Amino acid sequence: MTTIRSVFSPQCPSRYLLALALTLSCTFAHAKDIVAVDNAWVRPTNPGQDVGAAYMTLTSTQDATLISAESSVTKSVEIHSMTMQNGVMKMRMLKNLALKAGEPYKLAPGGFHLMLFDLKKPLAAGDTVEFSLTFRNGATEFKQQVKALVKAPDDAEQNHSAHEHHHH
Repeated sequence: MTTIRSVFSPQCPSRYLLALALTLSCTFAHAKDIVAVDNAWVRPTNPGQDVGAAYMTLTSTQDATLISAESSVTKSVEIHSMTMQNGVMKMRMLKNLALKAGEPYKLAPGGFHLMLFDLKKPLAAGDTVEFSLTFRNGATEFKQQVKALVKAPDDAEQNHSAHEHHHH
């Protein structure tokens, strides 16, 4: 009599690989379900300018933290905040950016943004910049790929107030 061994039987070592593969695919598949990235754009730069800035809106379905960002157009991407202190605009690097569940978090001129250092070439209007954002949700880290259009800010984006939406 011939017996068919189930993939899920203890005698089948491939069941562990299957379980691992399913777990990993679920982790990667739901990254976009956890954090939605909308209206991603990058300000154009002038020839010789080696610093740029990127903006977008992040909305997480769960509490999560943006812990890093990378891009092929630059050697270094940092998370920055801008605040007005005693009539002077101050910019500082942040180690991460905490996102509260269900709360849109707008990275915009005059507020939080991504700084692009050591640009490999000027960023021209119409170009597309790709980013890999790394988030942490509890003990789980996941990456999300984002494409951002290089464009001049429109009036609403240019006049965005840093005081409109505060997070600490």
